[in-house]
Amino acid sequence: MTSATVTGPIAGSKAPGLRVGRVLLYVALCLGALVMITPFVWMVLTAFKSDLEIAKFSWLPGELRWRNFVEAMQTAPFLRYFRNSLFIAIGETAFTLAVCTTAGYALAKLPIRGSKALLSYFILLLLVPFQIILVPLFLIVKSIPLFGGNNILGQGGIGWLNSWWGLIIPLGAAPLFTFLARQFYVSLPNELAQAARVDGLGEFGIFWRIMTPLIKPALITICVFQIEAAWNAFLWPLMITTSDEMRPLQLGLAIFAQNPAEVQWPYLMAGTALATLPMIVMFIFAQKRFVEGMANVGIKG
Repeated sequence: MTSATVTGPIAGSKAPGLRVGRVLLYVALCLGALVMITPFVWMVLTAFKSDLEIAKFSWLPGELRWRNFVEAMQTAPFLRYFRNSLFIAIGETAFTLAVCTTAGYALAKLPIRGSKALLSYFILLLLVPFQIILVPLFLIVKSIPLFGGNNILGQGGIGWLNSWWGLIIPLGAAPLFTFLARQFYVSLPNELAQAARVDGLGEFGIFWRIMTPLIKPALITICVFQIEAAWNAFLWPLMITTSDEMRPLQLGLAIFAQNPAEVQWPYLMAGTALATLPMIVMFIFAQKRFVEGMANVGIKG
C-alpha cells in the first residue's frame, strides 16, 4: 500500500507568518519593558552618586555612596512620613473594602429598584477626573458639622481639614472598586445565596460568610490599587494638611525640591527609591491574585 502524499504543512509546524509575528511581538514587548524600566534604573543609580557626578551626565556612579540613603533619612523625618503614609494606606483600604464590597454585593444580588440606573451612574463616575471634584470635595470636608470647631451647620471651623478623617474617608470609596466588586459578585451563582437563605442565614451572613470569601482575587486587586493610590497620594494631602505631623511620604519627598536651583538629587532619588520599594514588594507577593482578578473582570449584566 502506498503512503498518501502530504500536501499540507507538517503537523505541529508553524507558518512563517506566525513566527515573524511572534518575533515582532516579543521585540515590541522588550522595547516597551526597556522604556518602562529605564527611569527606575536611572533613579537607583542616581541615588548612589555624588553631587559632582550629578552635574555631568554619567550612567554609572564612580562609587556606591550608601550614605546617601542614611543622610536622606536624616535630612527629613522620613520615618514619620512612612508611618503616616502607611496609616493612610491601611485606613483607606479598610474603608474601601467595607464600603465598596457591600455596595457591589447590593448592586449584584439584591432586588434593588433602579439598580441598572445606579450601575450606569457608577460607570459614568469612572469618566470624571478627580481634579474636577477637588474643590467641591475640599468644601465638603471643610464644612463637616461638629468637627474642627464647626457648629451643627458646618460653619466656624475647619471641619476635617488637617485631620486623619479628611485624609482617609473622602478617598476611601471609589466607583471603580464598587464596579469591580459588583462584577465578581455577579459571576457567582445565585443558587449559593438561595441555599443559604433556606438554611436560615441572613443577608449579611450570606454576604460575609458565603459570597465574599469566593471573590478573593477581587479583594486583592482592590487592595493593590487602593494601597498604591493612597501611598502615592500628593495633591489631596497637599490641599488639606498644614502640619508636618500629618504630612505623608510624597509631600515629604517634595522638601528636597523646594528650591529648583538647589535640588538635592541624590537625596531625592534615595528617598524615592525607598518609597518605591514597598509597592514593588507588595506587587510581587500579590501578583498572582492581582493578575487573576484583572483577567476575570468582564462586562456582565
